[in-house]
Amino acid sequence: MIFDRKGIADEQLIHLYTELLRSRMIEEKMLLLLRQGKVSKWFSGIGQEAIAVGATLALESDEYIMPLHRNLGVFTARKMPFAKLFKQWQGSKDGFSKGRERSFHFGTNEYHICGMISHLGPQLAIADGVALAHKLRDEHKVALAFSGDGGTSEGDFHEALNVAAVWGLPVIFIIENNGYGLSTPVSEQFACKQLADKAIGYGMKGITIDGNNVLDVYNEITNARMYCIAEQKPILVECMTFRMRGHEEASGVKYVPKELFEEWGKKDPLVNFEQYLRYTGILDDTKIAGARETIRKEIEDGVAKGFEAQPIVPDSKEETSDVYAVNTVPVSGPQAAGTEKKFIQAISDGLRVCMERYPNLVLMGQDIAEYGGAFKVTEGFVQLFGKERVRNTPLCESAIVGAALGLSIKGFKAMMEMQFADFVTVGFNQVINNLAKIHYRWGQNADVVIRMPTGGGVGAGPFHSQSNEAWFVHTPGLKVVYPSTPEDAKGLMIAAIEDPNPVMFFEHKALYRSISGPVPDGYYNTEIGKARQVQQGSDISIITYGMGVHWATAYAGRHKDISFDILDLRTLLPLDYDAIRASVMRTGKVLLLHEDTLTGGIGGELAAWIAEHCFDSLDAPIMRCAGMDTPIPFSLELEHNFMAVSRLDGVVQKLLGY
Repeated sequence: MIFDRKGIADEQLIHLYTELLRSRMIEEKMLLLLRQGKVSKWFSGIGQEAIAVGATLALESDEYIMPLHRNLGVFTARKMPFAKLFKQWQGSKDGFSKGRERSFHFGTNEYHICGMISHLGPQLAIADGVALAHKLRDEHKVALAFSGDGGTSEGDFHEALNVAAVWGLPVIFIIENNGYGLSTPVSEQFACKQLADKAIGYGMKGITIDGNNVLDVYNEITNARMYCIAEQKPILVECMTFRMRGHEEASGVKYVPKELFEEWGKKDPLVNFEQYLRYTGILDDTKIAGARETIRKEIEDGVAKGFEAQPIVPDSKEETSDVYAVNTVPVSGPQAAGTEKKFIQAISDGLRVCMERYPNLVLMGQDIAEYGGAFKVTEGFVQLFGKERVRNTPLCESAIVGAALGLSIKGFKAMMEMQFADFVTVGFNQVINNLAKIHYRWGQNADVVIRMPTGGGVGAGPFHSQSNEAWFVHTPGLKVVYPSTPEDAKGLMIAAIEDPNPVMFFEHKALYRSISGPVPDGYYNTEIGKARQVQQGSDISIITYGMGVHWATAYAGRHKDISFDILDLRTLLPLDYDAIRASVMRTGKVLLLHEDTLTGGIGGELAAWIAEHCFDSLDAPIMRCAGMDTPIPFSLELEHNFMAVSRLDGVVQKLLGY
């Protein structure tokens, strides 16, 4: 192995060696503890340390890194206390995630690391968002994200690289090509000669380097960093290496030809670098022994402190309170007179108010810039706020949700327009496993709003008319908002953008231009989690939201002989249980109405809660009126038959019969 120091000072060479040695010695200790049954699991990066160490030390300490399982050197080179790291691996309360996450599935803003999730790939888009924040602030910084060779087969890899290239983002994408994704060889992962060859397809620079040569890694990433900053472009760096242990220890290495271990064993990054430093006289036996003893003591002290940690005593209140970041923005009612506006104009007005009020708010979505979006919600915004803040995106929902999270990590607010709510399935992983869980996992909020044009009634068929709000109501960490009036559309939009938590903001497409109402001018917000009493009554409670509110009020208007109590939930997560209970107590008869399909819809959850908490107030069974359990059809006649409104009278009459 040939080392080229390229003017690197002796002190930095020793620093590189020390960090390689620290990573290796920690690994060896963890494998020993694993064999002794004192730790439960370990993903070994032995043989790959040069990539994590070299890349980390080539960056500034405040530049974010998105590492993977085998990147221990990222954490240790960032000077994270080993005792706390060990507690993290042991699931201790005093680790970085309060015992809520395993191994390296955590992040820390103090050390500028955003930890992985198990789905291999989503962290790449987060790097895009962090780099976009640097670009918007004109900071000379980069973001760096790791991928394994197996992870390059994920759609997130394609989306993240494409967005970075199109937007000109200073991101270093590192592929650790160690030959195997668990047991799947690279020959079954890709057909190109080198993974770096993929870069040309994105119009970006790609290089392949020796991942076991720490000086090559350090020098090439240093150069890559300068390139990304100067050119405002991303780069793909493929690091050739080899995993000397199993994917994790339990999986073993029987699938790997023995000759590969012999070949790569001669390329050991620590052994070869140590020999080089001995040869040049920078290190000798005494210095090496001293470094080993210092690290050994650090490890033993950290392990001892880790084993001294007391078992976690669960605190359910703390567990639930940590799911969401605290919203410190006060509720502020309207201060100005109202102007008649359509539903869609109210949403646009809410966005405009927020863009003026929060210079750190960035809007992203397909066709939202000059075109104004599929429904023209952001029409004219480019002229008002510029293309830096009103950003057209490629067709890649997952990457844009991930980029929104990256922006949040850097203190921005982000709104993403999901062109149709149906398309959220393409970004589902980012929403459910990144946005929703990140505050509970390590205290990082996701200041992201995803606008969801939803619902039927416009003859758009199965892929443009679904009601999928129930998918997200099931997910702790998200908030789900669904206004039915122009006034609420504006007030809740402002509240959603001000909330530091991820908000799924549902907008019924059929309401966009079909309803109008007075909307207060200027700034105001509507409290998330509070229902709206549409009208009070004594015979039947209709608890509903969105289009259901208009179905209910229209039906009540045609049946003046029945006293309806109509409650507009407005927010589906969290729910206003006090308002629900009060409505049930007024009537004793409950009809739960929604457009979504019956099975698995939010009506089932509401029915269960009412039966459990309001049973003594009920005078009849709880009734549900919902969409049919079919995909929503295209034909207007079939679509009307699908809709709950076509069955509303029958359910009301049945309920009256009790």
